[in-house]
Amino acid sequence: MERAHPKSAVKTKDQPKDKNSKVTVPKPAAKENTRPQEFKLHTGHRALKRAMFNYSVATKFYLLEIQKRQVQKVQKMIEDEEIRSLRKEMVPKAQLMPFFDRPFFPQRSNRPLTIPREPSFRSVNSTCWSCISENEVYCFHQLAHAWNPIT
Repeated sequence: MERAHPKSAVKTKDQPKDKNSKVTVPKPAAKENTRPQEFKLHTGHRALKRAMFNYSVATKFYLLEIQKRQVQKVQKMIEDEEIRSLRKEMVPKAQLMPFFDRPFFPQRSNRPLTIPREPSFRSVNSTCWSCISENEVYCFHQLAHAWNPIT
């Protein structure tokens, strides 16, 4: 809360600093009434810009839609042509008759024979393969070790 000062303690510009001196400060001249300045709002200009922007966006979407239709039309034509060519190729035809005057005689291949090897089923260093490979997504080696007897 503010304290109320006695009137003697509050000094104004009109009162002299010292009561004995009679110097008076003249009052400032009265100001003329202010008149409001004319101002221009930019709402009309902004609305025009927004309308132009909306028109350009709509035009862009329209052109994109036309381009999509053209691409779809070309793809459909290509697919139809492929279907037509596949249907032409799939006409059933009879198998050719074998040549009975030249019978088939099989010939021995020139490739070398495959040498068989015994499979190796033993594990490396008594660990399972899932413990060795780090790329396994699922690790089932705990279940594999659970089957081993405890020694």
